[in-house]
Amino acid sequence: MARITAVKESLEKALKDESKPWTGYFSMAEEKTGVNRLYIFLVAVGFLAFYLVVGIGQQLVCNIIGFIYPAYCSMKALETPQKDDDTKWLTYWVVFATFTIAEFFVDYIVYWLPVYWLLKCLFYVWLMVPIDYNGSLILYHRVIRPKFLQYQPNLDTFITNARQTAIKVTTNVLANEKKE
Repeated sequence: MARITAVKESLEKALKDESKPWTGYFSMAEEKTGVNRLYIFLVAVGFLAFYLVVGIGQQLVCNIIGFIYPAYCSMKALETPQKDDDTKWLTYWVVFATFTIAEFFVDYIVYWLPVYWLLKCLFYVWLMVPIDYNGSLILYHRVIRPKFLQYQPNLDTFITNARQTAIKVTTNVLANEKKE
């Protein structure tokens, strides 16, 4: 029960935090309806969850959720002099891109699940939840970073060779064009 109370208090605090872009909408809805913004939020989340299971265009809605807020926060982070927020959102985008590529290969297997878009949306929310150690940091440090460090030397060599080959080919093509 104490954990539920702590989650409720945390949600209420987040919904009243004036530095967040969504608080104005919940404040306005609370004033117009007379219903506590926490309950408005919970109904909105419940409706969204239901829609992601049975609605039309779930993929678009899910991808908008995984993109809009992180893009907004990333642009805000770029405008601040602090480096920590840049690193946080860059980590999100690395995990987002890695997941997007991995999803391409398993899409035909998991796409048939009726709750796929809801689970994917929850995954995106877990990646971006505004806490110090969210899903993107966990996945980056436990999965992606170790593999990157393991294969980085080979990747660097491959990229260097590909760049040199591209320069040679371009130089040869341009030299042949001058001769003609």
